[in-house]
Amino acid sequence: MTKKVSLTGIKPTGIPHIGNYLGAIKPALKLSETCEARYFIADYHALNSCKNPAEIRNMTLEIAAAWLASGLNPQETLFYRQSDVPETFELLTILLAFTPKGLMNRAHAYKAMLQSNNEAGKDPDDGVNMGLFTYPVLMAADILLFDTDFVPVGNDQFQHVEMAQDIAQSFNYVYGCEGFRIPQPLAHEDSRTLVGLDGRKMSKSYYNTIPMFAPEKQLRKLVMSIVTNSQTIDEPKNPDTCSVFSLYKNFATPEQISALRDRYQAGGMGWGHAKQELFEVMNTHLAPLRQRYTELMLHPEDIHAALIEGGAKARELAAQKINQLRKIIGID
Repeated sequence: MTKKVSLTGIKPTGIPHIGNYLGAIKPALKLSETCEARYFIADYHALNSCKNPAEIRNMTLEIAAAWLASGLNPQETLFYRQSDVPETFELLTILLAFTPKGLMNRAHAYKAMLQSNNEAGKDPDDGVNMGLFTYPVLMAADILLFDTDFVPVGNDQFQHVEMAQDIAQSFNYVYGCEGFRIPQPLAHEDSRTLVGLDGRKMSKSYYNTIPMFAPEKQLRKLVMSIVTNSQTIDEPKNPDTCSVFSLYKNFATPEQISALRDRYQAGGMGWGHAKQELFEVMNTHLAPLRQRYTELMLHPEDIHAALIEGGAKARELAAQKINQLRKIIGID
């Protein structure tokens, strides 16, 4: 039986933190066990917010190395840069003709900009470029170009896939054919909001993250800085309301989790002991990934080679789809 196709877009935003790793990278890579999984670096998407060429190049390299270090095998799965597949942008032009402006007006990112400008007393469209405004259409092109069945996304990104569905259905209706496969958003069962150093959601905007490849000494320092309450060593503690235990569960075995839970509830364990346990299981898990990442960054030519090879394979698939669409719309 033919496997379903899953597509994961990876925006280059620098080195991921462990929230990105546990909430996005690990579950997306697990899809390759059951789907024909494809992964791409969405470097043109980054252009909306970053106009520094060196920074875009470096962030692209870092995020590619992070996924490769995490276990992405470019020999077994398709891995490419968005910019290496120009057919994406031809499809963008096609899709724009089937995208109502009103649909773009409802995009979350655009509406957030309007609200922010309104609160600041600025012109509603201040700082809004057309790249931002049409961002959902470019994302739709990324998805629809490869006859994608599933798009793994967080809950806040469901709208993007739904917009791709709307645009694809409009195209199919106009031409009376199944020109596009209708993609489905896929929420990861394992994805969760990871708690940061200060007890809030782990986010770069809160400056409360743990970088995925932090050196061992830095990792321990960050773990030891996690905010806890003022309970003494002798007091029993509730593991289910503890940031340290919440992180620990993501890296420990079931046996380790059960043993630490018992120590919490029995009393006689201080926060320093709990944090040391967390550091040890995290470091054991992340050390091989950290080593692989370091090796990859020392040889960027290997990363580029993997992306170029993947781009060539992606273009073959993309060209077939564009030829099909050109026939449908009468440009062939």
